[in-house]
Amino acid sequence: MFAGLAELAKALSSPNRIEIVELLGQGERSVDAVAARLGLSVANASQHLRLMQRCGLLTSRREGKRVLYGLSDPAVVELLSALGRLGERRTAEVRSVVGGYFHERDGLEPVSRGDLLDRMKAGLVTVLDVRPEDEFAAGAVPSALNIPLRELASRLRELPRGQEVVAYCRGPYCVLSFEAVSMLREHGFQARRLEDGFPEWKAAGLPIG
Repeated sequence: MFAGLAELAKALSSPNRIEIVELLGQGERSVDAVAARLGLSVANASQHLRLMQRCGLLTSRREGKRVLYGLSDPAVVELLSALGRLGERRTAEVRSVVGGYFHERDGLEPVSRGDLLDRMKAGLVTVLDVRPEDEFAAGAVPSALNIPLRELASRLRELPRGQEVVAYCRGPYCVLSFEAVSMLREHGFQARRLEDGFPEWKAAGLPIG
């Protein structure tokens, strides 16, 4: 049993594979799509994906000529979240990055998933998805407005001034939401970020738009 768990842990022993979990937590992707988003060669991406599938982290299915990969279980996202929490508490390098880059851009308490859901139901918040369009199309928080970070500065007029904006992206360490919140505050918006991202929202079984 311990040997099997060690193999599972080994499948995450690469920064690229952790990024793959974050990406596939939003929806299925082909090898080409994973390679393009992570800046890898197709051969390298394929090698990572096959290894993760053998270890039980991923599943695959064929759609026409493409093979699509996805996470095998919502617990894979939960595992990555637990790894992040442990890293913040026990790993100096992780604490340094989180305390520097991330907290420097947003020191306010983020909005929890439950709190955001309540505010959405009450119509008290504008939910802003700052991921690229293809990731948004694969699944999103209900009623979220998709404005990719690269377009945000030119599309600020689409956001209401009199309502709090909650931004989210791929996960708790995705820089897109941090940069978006920083930009929004500079332009006078009341803005906060979601505590994690869409993969965690989806893994928790919350509604998807």
